[in-house]
Amino acid sequence: MPAALVLTLLAILSLVLGSPRVEAATALQAYAGARLIDDPYNDGDSFVVDASGQRLHLRLYFVDCPEAAANATADARRMREQSRYFGLADPKRILEFGKEAKRFVDMSLAKPFTIHTAYASAMGRSTGRVYAFVTTSEGKDLATLLVGAGLARTRGVGRETPDGTSRQEMIERLKDIEAAAMLRRAGIWSESRPDRIAELRAQERSEEQELKSLSERGKGSRPASGPIDVNTATPKELQSIKGIGPVIAERIVSGRPYKSVDDLIKVQGIGPATLEKIRPHLVVQE
Repeated sequence: MPAALVLTLLAILSLVLGSPRVEAATALQAYAGARLIDDPYNDGDSFVVDASGQRLHLRLYFVDCPEAAANATADARRMREQSRYFGLADPKRILEFGKEAKRFVDMSLAKPFTIHTAYASAMGRSTGRVYAFVTTSEGKDLATLLVGAGLARTRGVGRETPDGTSRQEMIERLKDIEAAAMLRRAGIWSESRPDRIAELRAQERSEEQELKSLSERGKGSRPASGPIDVNTATPKELQSIKGIGPVIAERIVSGRPYKSVDDLIKVQGIGPATLEKIRPHLVVQE
């Protein structure tokens, strides 16, 4: 097979699979003059845009904004985890700052902007999302602006930036900006309780470790309580079901929430046969 054809096939495969590992070596594509599209699922770090006539649902690299809505148990769990990270006494305040982050993005992207994407899949509550860098009309990186405004934390998938900054260097820069925002008590940090941040974060780690320990004890056997909720199960709990390995378990978790078990057919690696095999062991609770 000619070398040129092999390279073409590999490029197509990387776009289809959307693997972050493959994507890291894939060139970013730039789209100038992009515009924000009003969509009910838009929030601070995930939104729909029009890029040269192409409708794309973007997920920002490197950052995680507070939740702007809670429609499932998984959302409530994320709100609790975020509130502990930011040192908030009331987890419900997360929603207010999530809405503020969305308003911040709406204003920042009021004028045409530029996006860079390699079409790496950003699996989550919405299918078809891709990771991207967004540069405002003023030449500012949107993720950096959000962290500086105290409306996002440094977290999530990253890669070399459009200007050639390495992934690790970008993470360090954002951590420094986040620390500065905390000291200024900007955005969500204005309601943070510095004296309790260490305590709350330790509590979160302890609970996660406890869940991990319980899951390890039950590894290899189906949960005795019967079918498990696909929207709240840990990766280890999912792996206790024959037919679900570590990779599929992580993809299922990343794709939450699901309205029904049938929605798992959208998860890469789960075909009709596998779905029928695992269906009896899973449930989606209202």
